[in-house]
Amino acid sequence: MANYTVRAVRADDWQRLKELRLKALADPVAAVAFLEQYEEAVAYPDSIWEQRAADGEGCGDRVTLVGETGDGLLCGKLTVLAEGDRTQLVGVYMSPGHRGTGLAAQLLEAAVEWSWARPAVERVRLYVHEDNHRAEAFYRRQGFRRTGRTDTDPRASAFTAYEMELPRPRR
Repeated sequence: MANYTVRAVRADDWQRLKELRLKALADPVAAVAFLEQYEEAVAYPDSIWEQRAADGEGCGDRVTLVGETGDGLLCGKLTVLAEGDRTQLVGVYMSPGHRGTGLAAQLLEAAVEWSWARPAVERVRLYVHEDNHRAEAFYRRQGFRRTGRTDTDPRASAFTAYEMELPRPRR
């Protein structure tokens, strides 16, 4: 298992966060999971990326967690949004060379810990694209289960995303 530091993104990480997000949107395997398109994101001014990094520091109702190698490479990320009695995981991405290394599990564990630190949160949810079998299998191994609720992909209504959730353990 590779050695990563998992932490909240910092405002001064914005350039590396931008690079990782654009890499995710250009990745044909991962792009199915994102509503944002590479062409729109690459055109954003730096101020958008600076704001995304600042918003992700975890001081409010969201946190963007990143996985960083010892030499400072950001190679995975996810964002957690607090929404009343639940949190939602969005923007999950692992760089190809870091898939299967345990980084996704480390990021997910940190996201769940951040969620349970909020007393009102009773469940963590996410949506997984119907064609993203590897991601769904990973989430199942981590304890997530389909709820039976679905959503359609706004870019392609023929595709479905399945809601999965992890309930808070009994207190």
